[in-house]
Amino acid sequence: MTLDLPRRGLLMLLMAWGLTQGNPVKPSRGPLLTCTCESPHCRGPTCQGTWCTVVLVREEGRHPQEHRGCGNLNEELCRGRPTEFVNHYCCYSPLCNHNVSLVLEATQIPPEQPKVDGQLPLILGPVLAVVALVALGALGLWHVRRRQEKQRGLRSELGESSLILKSSEQGDSMLGDLLDSDCTTGSGSGLPFLVQRTVARQVALVECVGKGRYGEVWRGLWHGESVAVKIFSSRDEQSWFRETEIYNTVLLRHDNILGFIASDMTSRNSSTQLWLITHYHEHGSLYDFLQRQTLEPQLALKLAVSAACGLAHLHVEIFGTQGKPAIAHRDLKSRNVLVKSNLQCCIADLGLAVMHSQGSDYLDIGNNPRVGTKRYMAPEVLEEQIRTDCFESYKWTDIWAFGLVLWEIARRTIVNGIVEDYRPPFYDVVPNDPSFEDMKKVVCVDQQTPTIPNRLAADPVLSGLAQMMRECWYPNPSARLTALRIKKTLQKLSNGLEKSKVIH
Repeated sequence: MTLDLPRRGLLMLLMAWGLTQGNPVKPSRGPLLTCTCESPHCRGPTCQGTWCTVVLVREEGRHPQEHRGCGNLNEELCRGRPTEFVNHYCCYSPLCNHNVSLVLEATQIPPEQPKVDGQLPLILGPVLAVVALVALGALGLWHVRRRQEKQRGLRSELGESSLILKSSEQGDSMLGDLLDSDCTTGSGSGLPFLVQRTVARQVALVECVGKGRYGEVWRGLWHGESVAVKIFSSRDEQSWFRETEIYNTVLLRHDNILGFIASDMTSRNSSTQLWLITHYHEHGSLYDFLQRQTLEPQLALKLAVSAACGLAHLHVEIFGTQGKPAIAHRDLKSRNVLVKSNLQCCIADLGLAVMHSQGSDYLDIGNNPRVGTKRYMAPEVLEEQIRTDCFESYKWTDIWAFGLVLWEIARRTIVNGIVEDYRPPFYDVVPNDPSFEDMKKVVCVDQQTPTIPNRLAADPVLSGLAQMMRECWYPNPSARLTALRIKKTLQKLSNGLEKSKVIH
C-alpha cells in the first residue's frame, strides 16, 4: 500500500505547487507582554505573550463571540482583513486588548423602499401588490439559479466534486450539504490533491487549542464552520507525510476514526508549514476530557465501546473495492483519542501507523524515525524483542496501550459515590516524563501493571471492565485480547448496564 518514489514525488509536487519555500520563522524572544485573557482556554484573567490579541468569530447559526488572549506564533494572522466570519486584531503594549471591540465585515442589506405619503398607496395598492409578488418570484428564481451556479462553480473549482468533507454527525449545515463519500482520490479517504489545497487556502486560523512536540493544533473556520488544523513542526515532517499517505490511499471513513478533510504544504510569511485539516471536536482529547469530567458508568462504557470500535476498524482488513488494509496504530494513548459532541470517541494521529495486506503479504512500516509514547509501550517494545517483520506484533502493542486507556477511564468512573482524580498510567512509579529505562524497569523487570481500582469489583458490570484490562496486559503478547473481542465484550457489558437500569 505504500507509495513508490515517483508517486511520492508527485504528491510532494502537487502539495507544494505554487508555493515559495523558506526557513521557518521563529517566534520573537523579546520581553513578554501581559494581556487580558478571556476565552475557554484561559487559565486566569491574564496571559503573557509576544503580542495581545482580540478575535471576533461568528460560526454558522450562532452569534459572534469575542476572545481575548496572547499571541506568539503566526503573526501574519494580525494582518488579515476582516471577513463576515472572523476579525483578528493584534496590539503590542500591556493590556492593550482589554477595551478593544471589533466588528465583522458587514453584509450588504438591500435599501428599503421609500415610503409614499397621501392617498397614492390606496390607489396603487393592488398594482404594487401584484408587482411585489412578481418581483419576489423573480428574486426567488434568481436566488435559486445563483445558488445552483455557485455550487456548479464550487464543484468545478474543487475538481468537479461536490465532496469537501465527510460529516459523521447530524446537523452540520454547509459541511453536511457538501459531503458525499463517492469522490475521493480513488481508493483513499482524501480529496484530489489540488482540491485539498484549495480547501486549505480557504481556512482561517482562529485560536490555538493545543501544543506538543509534534507542533500545534488550531481551531480554524471554513465557510463559517469549525475545522481542526494540525500544524506539524519541521522535525515531524515524516508524521505529516505518513498521515497524508494513509488518508489518501486507504478508505478510512468511520464514525470512530477522526474525519480527514485535507492535507497541504503551505507557505506563510516566508515559512513552510505542513497542515493536516480534520473535523473539529470541541471536547478535545480524552486526556483533556477526563481531567475535567467524572463519569457515570454508562458514559464510561460509551467512551470505551466507541474507542474499541475505532481500534477494531483499524485492525481489520476489509476486502473488495471499498476495502482497506489492516492498520496498527502504534501510538495509542488518551491524548490521541478525541471526544466528539455526542460523547463518542474517535481515534486520531496515524503518523506512526503500519499497514498490512494479506493478499500481497506486504508490510508497510513507513519511514518515520519517531517512536511511540514511552509510558504506553508494551513490554516487548521496551525489551526490544518485538518481531518487526510480523504485523500481528504491532496489533498486540496497540492492545496493551488500549488497556491503559481503559484504566484511565475506570479511575474517573463513579462507583458508590467514589471516584479518583485523573492520573496517567504508572503515575506512582515513574516521573512525569519517563525515560525508556524508567519504563523498562517498571514494566519488564518489576513486571508491574497499573493498580485497578477496588471499587470496580463491587459492580457486576464494571468488574468485567477490570478483567478486560488484565487480559490486555498479559506479558505474552499473543495471549492478549483482540480488538474485535474487546469491542464485543464492551458492547455486552454496556447492554448489561442498560438492562440493569431498566430493572431498577
